[in-house]
Amino acid sequence: MRKGCGIGILLAVLLLLTAVFSWWAFPRVVASLPAQARLYLPETMLQAASTPLPTALPAPDITRYPLALMPTIALPTAVSSPTAAIPPAFTAASAYPGNRVTSPDTSAATPSPTPVPLPQQVHIGGLTVIPQQFNNCGPANLTLNLAHYGYIVDQLEVAAQIRPQYEDRNVSPEELVHYVNEQTPLRAAVYSGGDIAVLKRLLANGFPVVIEKGYVPNDWQGWMGHYLTLIGYDDTTQEFTVLDTFLGPWDSSGLTESYDFIEAHWQHFNYAFFLVYPPEQETAVAALIGPELADPLTMWRHAAQTAQAETAVAAQNPYSRFNLGTSLTHLGQLTGDQAYFQNAATAYDQARTIGLPWRMLWYQFQPYEAYLAVGRSDDALTLANATLSSSGGLEEAYYYRGLAYLAQGNPDQARLDFQQAITWNPTFTPAQEAYDALPSR
Repeated sequence: MRKGCGIGILLAVLLLLTAVFSWWAFPRVVASLPAQARLYLPETMLQAASTPLPTALPAPDITRYPLALMPTIALPTAVSSPTAAIPPAFTAASAYPGNRVTSPDTSAATPSPTPVPLPQQVHIGGLTVIPQQFNNCGPANLTLNLAHYGYIVDQLEVAAQIRPQYEDRNVSPEELVHYVNEQTPLRAAVYSGGDIAVLKRLLANGFPVVIEKGYVPNDWQGWMGHYLTLIGYDDTTQEFTVLDTFLGPWDSSGLTESYDFIEAHWQHFNYAFFLVYPPEQETAVAALIGPELADPLTMWRHAAQTAQAETAVAAQNPYSRFNLGTSLTHLGQLTGDQAYFQNAATAYDQARTIGLPWRMLWYQFQPYEAYLAVGRSDDALTLANATLSSSGGLEEAYYYRGLAYLAQGNPDQARLDFQQAITWNPTFTPAQEAYDALPSR
C-alpha cells in the first residue's frame, strides 16, 4: 500500500515537473522555429506562445528636452514648374483588358482641376490577388501590379533581391520602386501627402494604386504596417475596391473599404502611395498627380501643410504630429535649414508623448534623421534599441544606431552595427557607405 502510494506521488511530481517545463519551453520552442514553419501554426498557438507585446515606443525624456509648443513654421516657396493639364478620364483605361467605368454624373458638377468630371464608379479589371508569404506584402502587392501590365514575376523572386533576409520585417516603397525602375521595363514612382482625390483620378484613368497604411489584424498582434492595392471606387457607397494580399484570394475577392476607413489608416503613413505604369504613360501620370506632388519640395511642403492642419483639428492624434515631423525633416534635407530639423524633433517628441505604436519605426525612419541632425543621438539610440528588441533585426535600425554611436564618439560600436546592417541586407547601400567611410583601425 505504501509502495503504491510512493509511486503515485513520484508520478505526480514527474507530471508536475513536465507541465512546468512544457509551460516554460513552449514559447521558446515556437519562437525558435523558422518563420516559414511559424506561418503554418494555428493562431491560437501563436498567441499562447507570445510574450507580452510592448505597448508603445519610448517617450522622450522631458527632463532633458521639455515639450515645446510647435511654432508657426515658415514653409519654403516651391520651385515653380509648368502644370500639365490633367487629362480627361479614361485616357489609359481602354489600354488594358478588363477595365470598366460608368458614365460620369454631371448633374452637380463644380469647378475643379479636372477638365472632365470623374465617373461615379470605376473598376480596373484583370488583377488577381495572391496570398502573401511571411512579411511579404510589399513584394506581393508589387507582383500583382506588375502582372497587370504583363510583367510576370514571383513574389519570392522580388523578395530575394530587395529583402534577402527572410525575417526582415519591412520593405520600403522606395525599395519597391527602385526594383521596378532597375529590373523591369516598366516605371514606378512613390509619393507622400496624397488624398482621396488623387487616388480617384489615377483609378479613373486605369492606374491601380498601392497605398501604405496602418493595419491591425487582431488585438493580440496589434498595429503594423501594410500595403493595399486599390483597383476601383464607388462614389455612391463612398468605398474603394481593394485587393488585400494578407487575406488572399478567398477573403479579399470583391473586398471594399470606405473612403473614411482608408483615409484614417492611410494617415499612419503620411498618405504615401506608389504606382507602377508603362513608360509611355509618364506624362499622363505626372499630370494626374497634380501640382501639389509635382516635385519633392512641393510635395513635402504640401504634406507639412496637411499635417499642420490636422494637428489643429485633433491635438491628441500622434500620427499627424509624426507626419509633420517627417515632412519637416525632408524639407530640412532639401533646403539645409536647421530650423526644420529642430521643429521636426519637437513634432516627434509630441507624437511619442501622446503614444506611437511600438512597431512604428519598423517602417518609417525619419525620426532618426531629425534627432541626429539636432545633436540628440541619445534619442536615436533609445529608439533604435527599442526597435531592434521588438523586431529581431532591421537593417535601418542597425544603421541609425551605428550613426548614433558614431555621433557619441564610439566608432568601434558603430562599425559593428554597420556590419550587422550589411549582413542583414547586403543591398542596403547606406550602411556599406558608412562602413567604408570609417577610419581604418
